[in-house]
Parts: sequence; C-alpha cells; structure tokens
Amino acid sequence: MTAPGREDVDGVVLLDKPTGLTSNAALQRVRRLYRAASGGHAGTLDPLASGLLPVALGQAAKFSQGLLEADKEYLASVRLGVRTTTGDAEGEVIARLPVPPLGEDRLEAALAGFRGEIDQVPPMHSALKRDGRPLYEYARRGETVERAPRRIAIYRLDLIAVAEDRVELRVRCSKGTYVRTLAEDIGSALGCGAHLAGLRRTAVGGFRVEDAVGLAALEEGGPDLLWTALRPVDILVEPLPRIDLDADASERLRHGQSVAAPGALPAPAGLLRAYGPEGLFLGVVQADDGRVRPHRLMRTA
Repeated sequence: MTAPGREDVDGVVLLDKPTGLTSNAALQRVRRLYRAASGGHAGTLDPLASGLLPVALGQAAKFSQGLLEADKEYLASVRLGVRTTTGDAEGEVIARLPVPPLGEDRLEAALAGFRGEIDQVPPMHSALKRDGRPLYEYARRGETVERAPRRIAIYRLDLIAVAEDRVELRVRCSKGTYVRTLAEDIGSALGCGAHLAGLRRTAVGGFRVEDAVGLAALEEGGPDLLWTALRPVDILVEPLPRIDLDADASERLRHGQSVAAPGALPAPAGLLRAYGPEGLFLGVVQADDGRVRPHRLMRTA
C-alpha cells in the first residue's frame, strides 16, 4: 500500500456512496483525492441507491473480481400500489392500484415465493446489452425487447417493517440480482403493484457498510483520514489460503517461474495468496503438485 498523493497509489477504499451520484462519479472523486492514475469499483449502485461501494485503486483493481462475483446485501424500501416506468422512484408513474390490507402472514407468504433460486427477467432500464446496445437505449425510445430470464439466488429476504403502503426488506442475494425487479415482482404477487422507493447496500461479500467512510468525510478529513481509509490490496483476497515464500522463491516467482512450495500446501490445488519476506504481498498464485506458479501478481518497480 502506497501513500495517498502518489500517482502509483495502490489500495482499497470502502466508500459509503451517497444518493444522487453515479458509481462512476463517486469513483472519479475518490481517484482525484488520492491522485490515483487508475481505479475501479466493485459493483454498480444506481444514483437512487446509497451504501457500500468498494473502490479499488491502482493495482488493487486486478484483484477485485471476487467482489464483483460476491453476494450483496441491501436494505430496500418498497412502495406498494404504484408502478413506474423504471421500477424505481426515478421513473414516471404508469399505474396506481389500491393496496389491500396486509398482515404479516400475507406478506410472509408472498416473500416466501422469492426465497432461494428463482428466475428473474432483467429490466429494460438496465445496462445489459442486446445487439450491442444497452437495454436502456431501447427503453428511452419507448421500445421493449425480449429478455431471457436469468437464474439468481435470494439467500435472505426478511420483512423489517410495514407502514401503510411501505414495506422495508433486508435482501441478501447473488450477483446479477435486480432489487427493483424484485420489488416489482413482490408487488405483482400481492396484486397491487410496487416500485423500489429506496435502496441501501449494506454488504459486499465479507465487507460491511459499517466499516465504510462517507464521501463528504473523505473529502473534508485531510491526509490523515485518507491514509487510514486506504486499505491494503490483499484484503481483496483474504478468503484465499496463505503461503509465505523466501526471497529467492519470491524473486523467481516475479520473473514468471514456478517454484517449489515451502512445505505442505494449505490446499492440494487451487489459488493462494502469496507473501514474500517481511510479509510483502506478492499476489495470487496457482498451487498444483507441490509447486506454485504465478496467477496474478503485484507489479514491481
């Protein structure tokens, strides 16, 4: 992890993105703060949504694929009785329906149908592509195209609160899940329609929003906060077993060579996070037959 203020800064910022800002705009503001030459974010949040947006600066970006694939957790506010063009509060109202009396039993029965593995049709207002063009381009012209349903998993769908036409939910789901589509489908199951009124992402994989820093705080906190908010690159691969190599093996690994494992491997085959002398993170290696070879390594000067 290099110090903030250098163009080669490498590290991870767990950002609590505010509403009203695209994920890319939030990323660019973080990059400017750190004067980072490159960076990316792990999982887009719509402007309507707030919450955890992991930002990978510099070389951290090449180790962030696991977060893109990771489960996500949200707090979702669903407004019943109102359907919109986009399935969320940013769209135009297209239907208003009476909301029937909703006891917890009826709501739980409806929610039960969405737990586990389900098929979900992606919304027209999404960045998924059809014939090389994102779906939202068709939607903006008033066109609807056929979309194949995709298999997703809803691991957790908890009823948090109910107040008149509002339902608050906690959702833990697989990658590729559209929570606004889930909100619409729940409204259909209840017979009154619905849209997503608010969304906050509370977790990405093992990272939680409680450990994140707000964008305003980051911009106003000065160098000390920038430093403490910048996490080391290897937090992105912490779930992988660890292997430690001596100086000679580390050097040969960096030159693209495979090396003998120092003793028994933590796993007979698979990916490991590798460290050199003094705990220096080298990157991710592939283990097989008592040897390890480069898979994705940190760049050295």
